[in-house]
Parts: sequence; structure tokens; C-alpha cells
Amino acid sequence: MSETVRNTAHALPKAWPFEEAAKVARRLAESGKGTALFETGYGPSGLPHIGTFGEVARTTWVRNAFTALTGLPSRLIAFSDDMDGLRKVPDNVPNKDLLAQHLGKPLTRIPDPFGTHDSFGAHNNARLRAFLDGFGFEYEFASSTDYYAAGRFDAALVRILECYDEVMAVILPTLGPDRRATYSPILPIHPKTGIVMQVPMEGRDPAAGTVIWRDPDTGERFETSVKGGACKLQWKADWAMRWYALGVDYEMSGKDLIDSVRLSGRICRILGAPPPEGFTYELFLDEHAQKISKSKGNGLSVDEWLRYAPPESLAQFMYNQPQRAKRLYFDVIPRAVDEYIANVDRARSQAAPEQQANPAWHIHGGHLPNHAGSPLSFGMLLNLASVVNADTPDILWGFIRRYIPTASAESEPFLARLVDHAIVYYQDFVRPAKRFRDPDATERAALEDLAGALAGLEPGSDAETIQNLVYEVGKRHPLPDLRAWFSCLYQVLLGQQEGPRFGGFVALYGIPETIALIRSALDRQANAAA
Repeated sequence: MSETVRNTAHALPKAWPFEEAAKVARRLAESGKGTALFETGYGPSGLPHIGTFGEVARTTWVRNAFTALTGLPSRLIAFSDDMDGLRKVPDNVPNKDLLAQHLGKPLTRIPDPFGTHDSFGAHNNARLRAFLDGFGFEYEFASSTDYYAAGRFDAALVRILECYDEVMAVILPTLGPDRRATYSPILPIHPKTGIVMQVPMEGRDPAAGTVIWRDPDTGERFETSVKGGACKLQWKADWAMRWYALGVDYEMSGKDLIDSVRLSGRICRILGAPPPEGFTYELFLDEHAQKISKSKGNGLSVDEWLRYAPPESLAQFMYNQPQRAKRLYFDVIPRAVDEYIANVDRARSQAAPEQQANPAWHIHGGHLPNHAGSPLSFGMLLNLASVVNADTPDILWGFIRRYIPTASAESEPFLARLVDHAIVYYQDFVRPAKRFRDPDATERAALEDLAGALAGLEPGSDAETIQNLVYEVGKRHPLPDLRAWFSCLYQVLLGQQEGPRFGGFVALYGIPETIALIRSALDRQANAAA
């Protein structure tokens, strides 16, 4: 194993998942383990969201890179903290009064407000599994309730009792005075009310595996076993205990948990094991550079993204620079789609070592599908939809087949998906934002020149020929620069600030149609002046 790591280190692909995978490989080489355990965590008091997708996708990419780097087996556990007590009633559920009667109880001991499962925790766990399965992730689902009840954490919980004072010495300095007075890392489940109790421990017996505590309301004293699901741990101690008990080798987390990772790592070492290798990813921002908050409802949901673009584009967005804060709003979708398409196109001509540095390799688990990618960019389809005011896919397919006669939904399935998404994105975002402007005198002369030059081209001229012609026309006129010339084309002809490579657009839309588009824009200005 160590020899494998040494031999591959100098040739490590320039991709962050491989850099992370190398850390796991070195860890296993030092420990002598033969299988790597990756973990992601989920709080099932709410439904899966775009951050859930990002964490599982990124961990999966590291896991795949680990396999490619070492050839060793690995596992990914998606762990649900479903034994947590319900602190407040979520806003997005029915039957809120039903949930309000069970505040403080473990999520798996609360009725399902949706009426479809045995408990609220079971309902949200099912949603998580369906969510992950829908994206084709390979994982093992793990329930905190099941693990505690089955005794899988019993030995580790007794170890917490043995190291209780040391664990408290780590945690207490991070708490305020009021919280310090009542804090215990161990939370007994009240045998009468079923509530997860946050009370100080009056006594503990590591040999018997029990704790003694008192109900603050009734004064009744209880001795409770820490085994078999009669107790659980506060989440930072729980996180550390889980790493220790399961032997987790890798878990990533958001920037907001940096201090928690550090504290849980210290507890894990106290218990007697090194904490897992980790990776801190940045959080998402909305279009105004404000942190995305589920309570505020700013930013994008997974369902919203998938309404406007395929999941491969969401994966591309998640892959890019995970340690940089990124704005997550609707305008980033077309760029992510086209970046994915470009990466797929590049991957087709790359040898295996180069492919492993390509995001498309990671997005597709090292196996690029035959029908991945598209001969047309999403931006091109959006601009075509904009010009022809497309309301149905058939309108776009008419132009596509003229440009690529052999293209069909069967031969180009990813393109077919893009066409459907382009119609929806155009109708919701492009059409409402279209703002045409009139050309100035210099631009008008250049547009007249372009219409005449296009009329002189051979029918069927390719995109590169047309692009070169557009450049030449722009250079013939006293415009500030070529960027100003293309801005003129987008703003005057398409009613938007940016656009695709113009030669490709003309080849797709048609030379006669583009000439008519220019004439229409010039006539619009003349009619307005009259």
C-alpha cells in the first residue's frame, strides 16, 4: 500500500479529489487498514437540500479518486442523526399542531405529520434515500437510532464515561456560563416522557455503564444505562464518538463547522483514535453575496436547478473550487451547463491520466457515457430560443436539424434534455429580461455592412467563416474595440448583455434569418424615429 502511494504521488492528477484521496491513502498506509470508510452526515429535522447534494457528490468524487489511486475497497456511509430531539416545528410541514405535542423527543419517536411513515424521522430518512438514489449515488444508509438501539455504539459510550472529565474539560471552555452549569455530553432519554434530556449528570458508573440524573421539573432521580439507545450524545461529542466507534477515515464539512471539527477531533483523540481526514468547503452566497439561509429562502433549491438544467451541470457547479465561496442563483446555471459540455468534449480526446484531471471524469465516476455532452452549447440554445420566441421544443429542433441534419432526440439525448430545459429557462428568465437598445450612428453603419457582407456568403458557410467575417466587419468601423462590437450585436439584435459565439449562432439560426434580424432591428429604430 505505502509503495503504491509513493509510486503514484509524483503523478497525481491535478484535481482536488485526488489530493484529498492521497491523504486517505497515506492514512491507510500508516494504519494498515485495507478498506477506507467515508462518511457524510444528515440532520433529518428538515428535507434534503442542495448542500446535501454537494457534500455527498464531493465525498463520492474523493472516494472514486481513492479507488483509482490505490485500487483498495471503500465504503460511504450516509449517516442520519435521527435520534436528535426536535427543537422546533419546521415551517414546511403539515399538521404542525401534531408535531408541537412532541417537541424534545427523538425524531424517530415522533408521529409523521405527512402520514406516510412510522415517524417523522423515518419520513425524512426516506426522502434522503430517494434524493440520493435519484442521483445514482452509491452509499450505505445509517440511522443513528438503529445504531444506538442495536448496541453498535455501546463500547464507545462506555469509553465516553471513562474519559468523561477529559471530554468535559475540552467542551466546557467553549460554552457560556449558563450552559456550562447544566451541560453534559450524555443525554438520557426520559423513561416516562421520551424527551431527550439536557441535564447535568449527578453520577456515572463506567463499570456498570450507567449515569445518574434528576428530572428538573419533578426532582425524580433516575439511573439510566448509556447502552442500547437509552441515552444519546450531544452532537459534537456524538460526532467524535461516531468517528471513534466506526473508524471513519474521511469526512468533509462546511466552513461554519471549523470550530466543531476541531473540538470533535480533540474528543476523538481522547477516546483513543485519530480523527478522520477532512476537507472544509465554503458556503454558498446568493446573488447579493449574502450567505444562503434555508429560513430566508434565498438561493436555489435542487428542484429549482433541475427545472432549468440537468443534474450534470449541478455537479459541475459543485466541483469547481469548493474552497471558494460561490454565488448560487439562477444566472450561474447556463455557465455551469456549458462548462460541463466543454469538459466532456475535451475529455473525449484526452488520455486516461489527463482525463482524471477533468471534472467530467469525476462527475461520471471515471466512465464517460457515450451520449454525454452536446454538439450545441446551452447558451446557443437560449439565444436561439430568444430570437425565435420558442414556446415548444419543436421550434428549436427545426433549426437544429437544419444545422445538424442527423440530430435527433434519440441520437443526441443530452441535447434533447437541454432543448427542454432551454425552453423553460428562456420563458422564466430570458424573455422577461430582454431589453433592446437602438444602435448609434457608427453601430448602425456597421450593422448595415454586416447584413450586406452576410448576403455575399456562400449558402451553408460554417461557423468559423461567419465568425471571421463578423470580426472583419467590426474592424472596418471606428468602434471602441471588438468587445464593443459584439456587445452591440447582443444588445441590439438579441436584447441582452451577453451572448454566444456569434458565428455559431448565425450558422445555427441561418444566414438569411440573421440578415432579416438585422434589418428588423434597423427598421425598429427608423420607425421609432419617424
